[in-house]
Amino acid sequence: MSKYDDLFLQYNCNLNDETVSKDIEKILAAHYAENDNKEVYKQCLSQIDLTSLNGTDTHAEIISMVNKVNGFKNEFPNLPNVGAICVYPALVPVVKEHLTENIGIAAVSAGFPASQTFIEVKIAETAMSVMEGATEIDVVISIGKFLEGNYEEVYEELTEIKASCRDAHMKVILETGALKTASNIMKASILAMQAGADFIKTSTGKIPVAATLEATYVMCHAIREWNEKNNVKVSYKPAGGIVTTEDAVKHYTLVKEILGNEWLNNTMFRFGASRLANNLITSIEGKEVKYF
Repeated sequence: MSKYDDLFLQYNCNLNDETVSKDIEKILAAHYAENDNKEVYKQCLSQIDLTSLNGTDTHAEIISMVNKVNGFKNEFPNLPNVGAICVYPALVPVVKEHLTENIGIAAVSAGFPASQTFIEVKIAETAMSVMEGATEIDVVISIGKFLEGNYEEVYEELTEIKASCRDAHMKVILETGALKTASNIMKASILAMQAGADFIKTSTGKIPVAATLEATYVMCHAIREWNEKNNVKVSYKPAGGIVTTEDAVKHYTLVKEILGNEWLNNTMFRFGASRLANNLITSIEGKEVKYF
């Protein structure tokens, strides 16, 4: 038995997918309605990583996005701003130069989104992103290595990337849609936290299956178990495919019921989203808003 098999035995990794789905239905049936209100919408808005990850992104487009964040309080004085701006590494200096609001600058790094490059490249790209001003680094696990059971290499890569993050938070993307089973998602969550993840995150948004409620349920249980055993609170970020206010409230409800009120802030809980912000503002304002 490897040390990683031993690690997984310490946690509830033998999850049944059908049981997970039924438990989610029960939680939402009991608690969704109480969270379906404007105060929760505002809280969710403050937890958004406003994201642009297109191959066509230009400096002008990113500057426009940053300026909208900078001017948000003037347009909506009674609403909280987003939690961070998330871009590709080469655009971090653009965000850094123009951002005046005190929010995070997140860079996807280390061979995002496939993570199919050399560890030396992953380390260098991460270090350069931090040097240019990123305060948060979103990296993807080596999914193929994980699926073939090469947990040692996945762990070693993450610890090396973590070291190159320096003071920036490392947000580890599991690409849960590719992991497919609740058991795999649980194991990947534990492995990422063992390697020093500050956040664990569902998805890149670049494959068809992204942030499902099942992934949120499993990853939040992993975070809870990790905290109970190690007294370390790891943050959570569902990302990819969360578009509507209803989507956000469902994920919020699961986080609240599984992890508790301590996670209901933008230090411990983020949404990775590009379209969600406008929909939340629309729900709060009671009229269609296309600000971002």
